[in-house]
Amino acid sequence: MKNEIEKILNMVQEGKIDAKKASELIEALKEREEEKNITRTEVSSTNEKLLKIRVHSEDGDKVNINLPIRLIKLLTKMGINIPESDKYLKDVDVNMLMEAIENDVIGEIIDIKSSDGDIVKISIE
Repeated sequence: MKNEIEKILNMVQEGKIDAKKASELIEALKEREEEKNITRTEVSSTNEKLLKIRVHSEDGDKVNINLPIRLIKLLTKMGINIPESDKYLKDVDVNMLMEAIENDVIGEIIDIKSSDGDIVKISIE
């Protein structure tokens, strides 16, 4: 942004634009920079989160999976399914899960207890 401001000031010095126009251009540059910073913060905070899957079966099996949201988004863009996800997520609405990820939902989003006593919990943290 510093280079752009210098160019605007040079244009004023050369008489190509007046001070009022220069002020408007500098203000527009500042607004654009603020928007970029806000967007970067939102994207980085979302991408640093984890999708946590916890499965505890009545038989004593325990599955703890932590997947970075960034990885999930990348895999889904590439059309790649998470290996063996069907095995553990057979009772889970995957479309709802993906919608929660896309909409940056935080917290527990799925809590299932089957009649067999199996427990599946999925959260975004």
